[in-house]
Amino acid sequence: MNVASNSDVETEFRGFIRRMDFPCVGAKAALAAGSIETITARDITSSWDDVRIHEELCAFSRKLQDDARSFLSFAVLFQQPHALDEQTFEKIMWARLQSIQDKDHWLSYRPDARVARDPNSPDFAFSVGGEAYFVVGMHPGSSRQSRRMPMPVLVFNPFMQFQQLREAGRYGRMSEVVRTRDAQMCGSENPMLADHGTAPVARQFSGRIVGEDWRCPLRPAGTTAA
Repeated sequence: MNVASNSDVETEFRGFIRRMDFPCVGAKAALAAGSIETITARDITSSWDDVRIHEELCAFSRKLQDDARSFLSFAVLFQQPHALDEQTFEKIMWARLQSIQDKDHWLSYRPDARVARDPNSPDFAFSVGGEAYFVVGMHPGSSRQSRRMPMPVLVFNPFMQFQQLREAGRYGRMSEVVRTRDAQMCGSENPMLADHGTAPVARQFSGRIVGEDWRCPLRPAGTTAA
């Protein structure tokens, strides 16, 4: 099995965002401003890099309060595997997030009080290092072309920046532009898109289309599987 180098993975990731038809204007702005922080990990199916991912995310969280830039993101780029169907990717994505959340708990970080801790709540966001994030999963097997990144990727977008955009009156227009561009790229509107607080936001993380009966598999920190 050929494993891409860190530089190759980084180049492919940035090239995908630079595509003319890529819909997320926030990501484009962040890339242009040099405000997407990335790390490369080995394998999304393995816990090998989970400690390092958690450490780097916590460091990123600490820097957020002192950074005035409008668009900031932290992306974990996985070198492999490239052959994952949507259900498998979703299962593995939540396994990685569970591992990160458990490490947060063991190190006594408090979840962000601005969001709900229940992953099935419309007000949920994923907390790491005391900061809440909206997570975007992307991978080569996604049914949505806008999420069909050349490698598995988890992008952590700070919740605070969405709040700041709302307060500045910029969020509605930007959201409308992204949804329109996404529909143009993929040939149809994304049925999973919903504003924070109107539907369980965790349903959007993996990119897979799920039904109303879907329940997030993320367990409360410090508990074990039944």
